[in-house]
Amino acid sequence: MLADVKRHLDHPAPEELELTRVLFALSDPLRLALVRQLAGEGPQEVQSCLPDAGELPKSTLSHQLKTLREAGVIRNEPQGRQRLLTLRREELDARFPGLLDAVLSRG
Repeated sequence: MLADVKRHLDHPAPEELELTRVLFALSDPLRLALVRQLAGEGPQEVQSCLPDAGELPKSTLSHQLKTLREAGVIRNEPQGRQRLLTLRREELDARFPGLLDAVLSRG
């Protein structure tokens, strides 16, 4: 039971999503690349979600994923022995209509 508690990460409820936190999370090029990857390819395990920019320290990836999760942009949940990342598109679209499409369409 204790292992399950340690594996659970908090995610904000849809009504708790704040525009400034979402925009901040999406303002970093690496975080935006991770979100684009999830938007295009769908849910992924953490180790599969490495950007093409070469080597990335595990601590840096963890920090970037934490920022996205705490802003409510992604979910990071246990799946067996791995963690699965998913984009919270429906919740973001309901709370901030058109925002994600506008941000992701910018090249």
